[in-house]
Amino acid sequence: MTLAVRIAGVVKRFGNHTAVDDLSFEVPTGVIYGVLGPNGAGKSTTLRMMNDIIAPDAGTIELFGALPPGGAAAQRIGFLPEERGLYPKMPVGEMIAFFGELRGLTAADARARARAWLERLGLGQWEKNKVQDLSKGMQQKVQFASALIHEPELVILDEPWSGLDPINADVLREVVHELRDAGKTVLFSTHQMEQAEKICEQICIIARGKKVLDGGLAAIKRAAAEEGRVVLGFRDEAAAQAAAPVLADAALVLPPPVDHALDREVQLAAGVEAQRLLTALVGAGVALRRFDVVTPSLHDIFVERVGREQAEVAARRDAAS
Repeated sequence: MTLAVRIAGVVKRFGNHTAVDDLSFEVPTGVIYGVLGPNGAGKSTTLRMMNDIIAPDAGTIELFGALPPGGAAAQRIGFLPEERGLYPKMPVGEMIAFFGELRGLTAADARARARAWLERLGLGQWEKNKVQDLSKGMQQKVQFASALIHEPELVILDEPWSGLDPINADVLREVVHELRDAGKTVLFSTHQMEQAEKICEQICIIARGKKVLDGGLAAIKRAAAEEGRVVLGFRDEAAAQAAAPVLADAALVLPPPVDHALDREVQLAAGVEAQRLLTALVGAGVALRRFDVVTPSLHDIFVERVGREQAEVAARRDAAS
């Protein structure tokens, strides 16, 4: 397997604060990879180290199989930082072209690519306007184009959905999928689990600088579903009453004590498969209208692994974005 990024045992300290603590993960080429975590988890610090903006205190970072962060790797990377940096008085098209020329494009090629990106992002009519004339969301798309104009192999996006409305968020997701389909690797950080779930193929969740979970998103969700949460729907009160003895069996279902709601979620006991509970309910003559094994959302998994307090901090920032 060819790797676009390999992080091994990386540590970064600022004074007596450890921002990144023995972090390791690998990003294969040609995937959409999410580095996820609450605010202050160390996501932006990790991305800055990949881009040689700051250096790790320990551990190694390898890009494209063998390159360290720095000049040789930088030409193959497109980076959208969390702290956006645009020139407000420059015309939009000129500014994007300028970034292209900084990446080695000819002036003519840079202008042509800038116009193409503006059209792709729905900003063609703003080409000659100054950057300061654009809304925050439009400016973010301009910086996105500036990061991609030189057609990098590895695209690193730090909190790319921050401040975007739903329509522009959809446009960004479409472009990310196009990049992946063209063989590019896209690595991004976010605390927005809803956006990550829509787009990620692989993830690494970090909290307080440490990795708490990584792997393929589909496999992680399958494993979480196998932990045994089941939603039950009973046809009527009589069915709910008939189910009570089955659901009170601690060998099948974990407490708390069973109530008599027609719809409820239960947690299977350790080692119990959903089919066993279904067989017991049917054998007891329980009339069911619903029996669903719960596949937790990425938000649910995030809350469980990171902790509710930190997850709620991230959710509050989502609401304010």
